[in-house]
Amino acid sequence: MNLKFQGKTVKVSGNALKVGDTVPDFTLINNAMDTISLGNTKGVRIFLTVPSLDTPVCDLETRTFNEKTSEIPGVTVYTVSMDLPFAQSRWCAANGIKNVITVSDFKDRTFGKNFGTYMDDLGLLARAAFVVDSSNKITYVEYVPEVTNQPNFDAILDAAKKAK
Repeated sequence: MNLKFQGKTVKVSGNALKVGDTVPDFTLINNAMDTISLGNTKGVRIFLTVPSLDTPVCDLETRTFNEKTSEIPGVTVYTVSMDLPFAQSRWCAANGIKNVITVSDFKDRTFGKNFGTYMDDLGLLARAAFVVDSSNKITYVEYVPEVTNQPNFDAILDAAKKAK
């Protein structure tokens, strides 16, 4: 799959997922440097992939979901990036992030490759959103065509509200 990053075409590794697919497994590193996988998550989940929390677009996206998540009880939001866990932890503390869990794909890159968001030439994740229900089925997918643009916040939140 190809997307645009600052107007330039970039190749993205992995298979594009679609609604109805079972979520592929992954390994990520949380801010405590612990490994988490699909089995460590449960319920309705929103997985957001972003290039880096330390950019204006990713910052705004994560802050928005941090604020809006309180409107959807029982939904867990994960923001996945290639940022090191230390940087993610610092960013969360500096920005009062309490309702979004930041996790890093820096070590194994399994999330990016299994979810079709790893931008080979940049070594970063493309901007995408996945809503997953409690039975690990994908109920919403959005690959943002221009990585520097925001995803459709309302559609993601609506999909999460409808997921069981």
